[in-house]
Amino acid sequence: MARLVLQGTLLCMLRVGLSTLDSEGFLSPAPHNCPYKCVCAADLLSCAGLGLQDVPVTLPAAAADLDLSHNALQRLRPGWLAPLSRLRTLRLNHNELDALGRGVFTNASGLRLLDLSSNALRALGRHDLDGLGELKMLLLFNNRLAHLDEQAFHGLGALSRLYLGCNELASFSFSHLHGLGTTHLRTLDLSSNHLGRIPVPDLASLPAFLKNGLYLHNNPLPCDCRLYHLLRRWHQRGLSAVSDFAGEYTCLAFKVPTSRVRFFEHSRVFENCSAALARGLEQPEEQLHVQVGQSLRLHCNTSAPAVHIAWVSPQHELLMAPGSRNGSIAVRADGSLAISNVQPWHEGVFVCLATGPLLHHNQTHEYNVSVHFPRPEPDTFNTGFTTLLGCAVGLVLVLLYLFVPPCPGCRRCYHCTCRCRRWPRTPSPLQELSAQSSVLSTTLPSAPRRKASVHKHVVFLEPGRRSLNGRVQLAVAENFDLYNPMGLRLKAGSESASSTGSEGLVMT
Repeated sequence: MARLVLQGTLLCMLRVGLSTLDSEGFLSPAPHNCPYKCVCAADLLSCAGLGLQDVPVTLPAAAADLDLSHNALQRLRPGWLAPLSRLRTLRLNHNELDALGRGVFTNASGLRLLDLSSNALRALGRHDLDGLGELKMLLLFNNRLAHLDEQAFHGLGALSRLYLGCNELASFSFSHLHGLGTTHLRTLDLSSNHLGRIPVPDLASLPAFLKNGLYLHNNPLPCDCRLYHLLRRWHQRGLSAVSDFAGEYTCLAFKVPTSRVRFFEHSRVFENCSAALARGLEQPEEQLHVQVGQSLRLHCNTSAPAVHIAWVSPQHELLMAPGSRNGSIAVRADGSLAISNVQPWHEGVFVCLATGPLLHHNQTHEYNVSVHFPRPEPDTFNTGFTTLLGCAVGLVLVLLYLFVPPCPGCRRCYHCTCRCRRWPRTPSPLQELSAQSSVLSTTLPSAPRRKASVHKHVVFLEPGRRSLNGRVQLAVAENFDLYNPMGLRLKAGSESASSTGSEGLVMT
């Protein structure tokens, strides 16, 4: 019995130890079909930085994001992506690929992003990128590309971003973009190449949304007058591809690699250029002004009948029949664009793309729509009421001026019965001393005596003891101030009828 207990204990201890090892990861099984040393996590497969010279043979079918960057891959065998039907992102950057070959991507129809940057690619053939009909972004910068086939991108109908910078391209076909359509393309990076010849009319005929994402800086461009005026106009319009890298746009002044001058910093090279050379290069965009809530109809005006018409909104949305995703913009059967209720987000440049056998494949027509809020109409009632009130106030003021007495002391008097007292200018002391008695009133006030208030001139009259023939004798005090004749005492003759009474008080 003891032996059985001992064996059971040993078995339990062994099981616990095995479970502990499993929990620590030492004995955990590897994911299904995950290559050696690679990392598999859900639908992600990373084999980056392992020094691989060839692609692993076995790849998990659930991988949607495959990273093979920073290895030593030199070749890709045809059909190697056949098991990866869910693949959306493929990173092959920082390898040693010098060529692709036909059929390399034939089984990658669902791929959205392909990164082939920082390799040793020298050319792209006609069928190197076959099978990538849903590709959105293609990165080919920092290679050694010197040649592109005329139809190298013909199968990339959904491509919106193409990066070809830091290569050795000496020419690029802007007329047909090497088979690439302009319907979805928004970014075309050709910076830091060897572009020395650019057909200016083909460059000017590109749609406005592509001009905004066309990067041509750090190229040995020719100091051509038409090209200078075209790029200067793009800079004035604020196109980001030009304005963001204005200091890196250069041209060759003497057709020598060392004679590069900066386009926008040293414009003396173009002093003799006539602006008339740039006229007619670009069709000016139509300026439209519309108020919020109004309707708008845009027609795609082309030089010849078009078979297919599409529009691009200011939000870079491709508009085809029946219209936009939110339903605010409709595309009619005749190709025209209709907005029944204009809103602020409809402001911007609408571009029409027309194609047909008689048209250039990228013939466009642009409308610059400006949306304004309607001005509020003035309130007629408030304006009339304000005018009436102003007239009434003015009439009251006129009546007050005509009929109300001008002084407070005459409110009880009207017309001739009101005699307001006027305050004369203060006479000088010499004039007052020489005043005649006729200026004084002969009738003394019968009011009782009152103390003189402050700032009052007081004249005391006392009966004269001798006859002065009606004249008034002035009694001047000893401390009398000539410039302040206060307390002036007047003496009247006894013969004056008005001065024979008791003292009177006259305030002046």
